[in-house]
Amino acid sequence: MQTLIRRVVLFLIAAAVLAALVYGLMPVPVEVDMAEVVRGDIRDTVDQDGKTRIRERYIVSAPLTGRLQRIDLDPGDEVEAGQTLLAVIEPRDPELLDARSILQAEAAVRAAEAKLKRMTPLLDEAVAQQTLAESELRRVRDARQKNPQAVSESEVESRLSEYQARAAMVRSAQYAEDIARFELDQARAALLRSRPRETDNAATPPDAALNGVGNDASEPTTSPSPTDTPPPADVPHANGDLRILSPITGRVLRVFQESSAVVTPGVNLLELGDPADLEVEIDVLSRDAVRIKPGAAVLLEHWGGEHPLHGRVRLVEPSAFTKISTLGVEEQRVNVIVDLTDPPEDRIALGDAFRVEARIVASEAADVVKAPTSALFRVEGQWAVFVVTDGVAHQQTVEVGLQNGLEAEIETGLAPGDQVIVHPGDNVAEGVEVVQR
Repeated sequence: MQTLIRRVVLFLIAAAVLAALVYGLMPVPVEVDMAEVVRGDIRDTVDQDGKTRIRERYIVSAPLTGRLQRIDLDPGDEVEAGQTLLAVIEPRDPELLDARSILQAEAAVRAAEAKLKRMTPLLDEAVAQQTLAESELRRVRDARQKNPQAVSESEVESRLSEYQARAAMVRSAQYAEDIARFELDQARAALLRSRPRETDNAATPPDAALNGVGNDASEPTTSPSPTDTPPPADVPHANGDLRILSPITGRVLRVFQESSAVVTPGVNLLELGDPADLEVEIDVLSRDAVRIKPGAAVLLEHWGGEHPLHGRVRLVEPSAFTKISTLGVEEQRVNVIVDLTDPPEDRIALGDAFRVEARIVASEAADVVKAPTSALFRVEGQWAVFVVTDGVAHQQTVEVGLQNGLEAEIETGLAPGDQVIVHPGDNVAEGVEVVQR
């Protein structure tokens, strides 16, 4: 009995060992990742960072030399075309004079006044002589007209010549008086010294600044009437000041010269623009730029809003530039200019020089069969995939169309609904049983 039991135990042990050997030699399904072939749209995009910029910028500069009044505008202030006063440029103040120059200028004023006073009687004398010559000419002409024998023709011509000479003397005296008056004005102008504009507009007349020099008590002085009103502020060159109005409706971007100062022509004062009129500048690699066409769709993401913005490529610049990457590699890059198609109301918070992430559509295909590019591999110069049928992997040759790095268009070889292995390893081969990981 014991011998029978021992035999049964040995048989069972042998059977267990044999079963273990058989089970160990049986093929085990390989765990893989699988994806389904679907039908849909595919896009090949160029993804790069970009920045917004205002399409049209206006630099307002000083057109002439003068003293610029302080500019009260700040960046962000709204301006209206032809209405908003940007800057006022006053005539430049005269130079300061030292004590010696002041005395010389005062002496020049007195000399010019004396010369002008001397010209007045000379002009009166010339006018009197002309009047006398005119009356003598009229008398001899009347006498000859009444009795030609009483006055000769030569006497009439002599009186006419004398009248013409006296008239020429009057004109000469008038010119001399004008020159003397001009020299007086010039001497008074040389005596002026720099002073604030409030002093010029004070109740004291300008001649008082000459310390009493050049004032003639006999000459009447005029003062502005209380009913006089100042010129409107929007009149250019009012009171000798040049008023610069805004050329556009928009906002102030930058103020280059805020404080009052003497400026020369060409000095930048402000920068204006319309923040609603934005475009996007995206620099891409030159090898990617050749694939981008004007009119291509652009998707702008991660700009800070809840929804992506849309745009269209307006221009691919024809000239590239060199840029050093973060790894220190020189790259040839090209600027792509994009117009925003969304209304300004959808991007109010977006301003100038803001960062955006752009996806430029280089090419796209609609309603095509597509599979993950990670399922593709090369076999003898052709594309192939592993298709899973009833848990068994079968190698299938395919023809690939458009690719975007994540998906690939399958022209032939696959159908929607097929299961393909992604990232197939060395343990995956034709006829191998597989299972979803």
